[in-house]
Amino acid sequence: MTAEFILGHYNYWIAIILMMVGLYTVMSRSNLIKKMVGLNIFQTSVFLLYISIGKVKGGTAPIETGGEGVMYSNPLPHVLILTAIVVGVATMAVGLALIVRIREAYGTIEEDEILAIDHKLEFGEGANA
Repeated sequence: MTAEFILGHYNYWIAIILMMVGLYTVMSRSNLIKKMVGLNIFQTSVFLLYISIGKVKGGTAPIETGGEGVMYSNPLPHVLILTAIVVGVATMAVGLALIVRIREAYGTIEEDEILAIDHKLEFGEGANA
């Protein structure tokens, strides 16, 4: 790959890097708050990717002015991302509320400790994993 190609598509590379960071965070951490942060990073990378795809080089806002040969950008990806941001904020709020309830019920937000407590409750105090 040439340097021109890489530099010309830097927003796609940033989206890919953010996607991998978010995915790694979700998979590698046992803390539920850190998992939510990883999901948020992953979601932000998807927003960046969709906005990058929706941008047309040399395109203008899709407002008809009567001129011929004008190239317009598609507004649909941007509208979908605005909706996705609202849904993402609501999902994050519900997730954090669930984490608060989990903390109240189990006394921890570490996934492995929660699973150990559940295992003890299900199989008795002396059960081995």
